[in-house]
Amino acid sequence: MYGHISTVAFVGIEARPVQVEVRITSGKQSFSVVGLPDKAVAESRERVRSALHAIGLGLPWTRITVNLAPADLPKEGSHFDLPIALAMMVALEAVTPDTIERFVAVGELSLDGSIRAVPGALPAAIGANAMGKGLICPASSGPEAAWAGENVEIVAAPHLLSLINHFRGLQTLRRPEPNMNRALANLPDLRDIKGQETSKRALEVAAAGGHNLLMIGPPGSGKSMLAARLPSILPPLETPEMLEVSMVHSLAGELLGGQLRAERPFRAPHHSASMAALVGGGSRPKPGEASLAHLGVLFLDELPEFTPQVLDSLRQPLETGEVVIARANHRVTYPARMQLIAAMNPCRCGGGPGHACKRGPRCAADYQARISGPLLDRIDLQIEVPAVSAADLVLPAPSEGSAEAAARVAAARQIQRDRYGSYGTGAPRTNAEASGQILEAVSMPDEAGIELMRRAATAMSLGRVPGRGVRGGGGKGPRGVARREAVGRPESNAAGRQKNFFPAVHSP
Repeated sequence: MYGHISTVAFVGIEARPVQVEVRITSGKQSFSVVGLPDKAVAESRERVRSALHAIGLGLPWTRITVNLAPADLPKEGSHFDLPIALAMMVALEAVTPDTIERFVAVGELSLDGSIRAVPGALPAAIGANAMGKGLICPASSGPEAAWAGENVEIVAAPHLLSLINHFRGLQTLRRPEPNMNRALANLPDLRDIKGQETSKRALEVAAAGGHNLLMIGPPGSGKSMLAARLPSILPPLETPEMLEVSMVHSLAGELLGGQLRAERPFRAPHHSASMAALVGGGSRPKPGEASLAHLGVLFLDELPEFTPQVLDSLRQPLETGEVVIARANHRVTYPARMQLIAAMNPCRCGGGPGHACKRGPRCAADYQARISGPLLDRIDLQIEVPAVSAADLVLPAPSEGSAEAAARVAAARQIQRDRYGSYGTGAPRTNAEASGQILEAVSMPDEAGIELMRRAATAMSLGRVPGRGVRGGGGKGPRGVARREAVGRPESNAAGRQKNFFPAVHSP
């Protein structure tokens, strides 16, 4: 007796096809699962046996072999329970083969036969669509899987018995509807911050171009408050971006009820985070905070307090927009096109008005030396956030808040979409994503502008300038190249605005 069905194994956010084969033969009683299964897959034997018994289908006391092909691809996770059970029912002739051969199945089984939600329903549905098949999944994962498209047949069942009745025509399981959390997030408003007009302007420019930002200032100056209000001025995710973000969060099991959100992610890990927690990894590779912040914000408070090796692990994600986790037997890639916002004190003592550090300038030098130069080279904007005076705190609330800033940021993002739209598939979304060649093509200054940039690059040890090469420790890609931001001033130049709006902004 033989049965088979398709399922998937997750390698990064990619759903690789896997064939589940079941053979029941005579011989000594055994139940074996082969094909590089991990502990969760191997334990599926007991869950499948009990779930089938709960619906009145007992397994024969013979030799049962389950093969997960291809055999050289590691299989991880509990979502193999349902396909194993369905292939078993085909082998026992409880379900006809042609009923399920056009489906991919994922789901975890309870001992009573109910089907539990599993991470990765959305990538599984997209993978099934690429295979030209539909998806069988848990009922609670159906709204998430439905985002793969209306042309994908989704069968979302709460129980094994209801699934069998559906295929026999005794019950109809309706196609689930895509579910989105449309509740407006209660985001902090920029209007809450008094003073710090230069810092708020820098935050707005960083939001407009998707640039990384480092804020240096004494405790209490409002660095964390500024970072927490960045999501309130960022534009909502577009539908393709929403799917990109949701695929990563689905694999991490962070889509509650299968609900997709339109807000950009904001991740703020503690400075005690390990390298695996920040960029992903572990014995069973999972997305880290950098990938969970994909197309959103990764905020690192007290930047020098992170372990130097952990911080340096961000070099590649900041440069390429993806995290590559290499193991001896496989290689996993996760997207990580995030906007890094970092905050730090001038020195370990904190600094600020009225504070005299006993160690003097050496304290600040030692503290800031914990951050490597190559990492700083990947941070586009560095600003000094001064302490807020008592006079600023008694002022009335600012007239402009997040709504006004968000409107300017949205207008700037639209200008950038129009600017790079002609580059076709894979075109940069923002100035920060654009390569040096593209930036030079769309924003090449005239001869006077080039000469001004050359003098500035020499005096300030800046990065690459058109026709100049690399100076000051190198800058790769777009960093160091003149950018045209558009925050209320579509044709203004970032270097020109520095004098008027950024007296404390430095672009390495």
